[in-house]
Amino acid sequence: MTKIKETSTHFENKKILEQECLEVYASNIIGGQWALSICCYLIHGKHRFGELKKRLPNITERMLTLQLRKLEQHKIVKRTVYAEVPPRVEYELTTIGYELKSIIRELEKWGKKHKKLE
Repeated sequence: MTKIKETSTHFENKKILEQECLEVYASNIIGGQWALSICCYLIHGKHRFGELKKRLPNITERMLTLQLRKLEQHKIVKRTVYAEVPPRVEYELTTIGYELKSIIRELEKWGKKHKKLE
């Protein structure tokens, strides 16, 4: 995940597009293969970090951490830490995160239809 410098033209263009087009704003939050994949798994319920890592074997631990933090920051994912030894941490979709379910299902339908055209 590349961080864009807040003084760059690219950053300014991105912010203007996000303000003018809510679809761009939304896609910047869940866009990319990892964020969307994480949401797809969490639609089915809570997962621990290790479970998500097993389901996404090609993601690095650092990238998974960054993506979960981003989704948490945007209130898509909730992180719960249990006071146990060893500590247990679970991730789940928030109410607004679950609202993505119908959107994800539509993307799946569109993907199946489009893939047949290739």
